[in-house]
Amino acid sequence: MPATRSAVDPSLDLFAEIARLKRERKAVILAHYYQDPDIQDIADHLGDSLELAKRARDAKDADVILFCGVHFMAETAKIVNPGKTVVIPDLEAGCSLAEQCPADQLRAWKQRHPEHYVVMYINCSAATKAESDIICTSSNAERVIRAVPEGRPILFGPDKNLGAFLIKKIGRKMDLWPGACMVHETFSSQKIAALKAKHPDAKFIAHPECEDHVLQLADFVGSTSKLLEFVQKDAGRKYIVGTETGILHTMHKAAPDKQLIPVPYEDRTAACQGCNACPHMKKNTLEKIYLALRDLQPRIEMAEDVRRRALVPLERMLALG
Repeated sequence: MPATRSAVDPSLDLFAEIARLKRERKAVILAHYYQDPDIQDIADHLGDSLELAKRARDAKDADVILFCGVHFMAETAKIVNPGKTVVIPDLEAGCSLAEQCPADQLRAWKQRHPEHYVVMYINCSAATKAESDIICTSSNAERVIRAVPEGRPILFGPDKNLGAFLIKKIGRKMDLWPGACMVHETFSSQKIAALKAKHPDAKFIAHPECEDHVLQLADFVGSTSKLLEFVQKDAGRKYIVGTETGILHTMHKAAPDKQLIPVPYEDRTAACQGCNACPHMKKNTLEKIYLALRDLQPRIEMAEDVRRRALVPLERMLALG
């Protein structure tokens, strides 16, 4: 990484400079709902993993895709649109789920179950995607699982909680990889129950990456985009939100008359401060976005054979709509 990336003139108007560089570079900025509010506000397209994968694929008029999310998301953009320069503000913005299922371990798991169909959650590396039969997101996981022929055994990974939720909802047996999201596993069912008692008029909404004992308390379970949609359309006025706190910014903008309570909300110990925020997502900053557009670094690169193999399960997913 160039040494010049460490220095940003503090007098710069970063919003204006980012807008200028975006025009000069013919760049499109994609941002996940878990990014900081300022980053969400400068994005050309804001969304969850499924929506952003589609936006990356369809970015025909851009020369550069600046992906404000974590590494596997930027990799996905490069897989589906290899002709573009794809940059990420911080190359170290990883994902606890992706780190827990490296490609060699998935390959070994497949070898022990050669008759199984491999469904991998999009929260995994390009190399791991390349070992998969189809990819899913939390938005379309149910549709993907239902599309697997009856009688075909399934290996599902890397999120055991999403997998368990799908087994319970669909009734389809699957073997699960033992991975979990570091943010969603921190949520305490005791604290949530206490919040529900304190706010009896609030509905608890949760992401399916949460553990089952947390999901059992939920009035609604859905992907990030589905949680946003629920808050917008539901007749209620108050919600306890069981997912990464970045979504609250967009929820507030979309439903300014609704009261939103993050989980965990109170009685947090010093060790738990901010445990409902993804430290990887928060590595991206406006300064790093400016530098990424200025230097067109760090770039997402991968071996072409890996990219081609990873594209196959992604295209299968996207073909389902």
